[in-house]
Amino acid sequence: MSEKDIGSTYDEEDSVKFIQSSMPDEFKGQLSDDDINYLVDLIYEYYEDKGYLSDDADDDIEIDEEDLINYVFKNAKSDNIKPFTIEQVEAVIEGELSYCDTLDNDIEE
Repeated sequence: MSEKDIGSTYDEEDSVKFIQSSMPDEFKGQLSDDDINYLVDLIYEYYEDKGYLSDDADDDIEIDEEDLINYVFKNAKSDNIKPFTIEQVEAVIEGELSYCDTLDNDIEE
């Protein structure tokens, strides 16, 4: 699946709703939609920095989730927007990756 395919079906509001609904119970209500949007923006900054969003990027990208988590957490901490925990960042990343997997499944069908 290429990022170009995801881009054609990706919906930011649906992504946030999906992430909110898939958050572990201990994190439900802790993050606002704006918090999630901010963290998702950092996820896509990471993708851009790694070249995953370029037109000539490989269609089968393997994301180093640990590197992604560290990148998002470090940048969120340095931006000093809100004191996110590493567990909250992990939950948002897992939710976003799961949301993108649903898009991948929709395209394959």
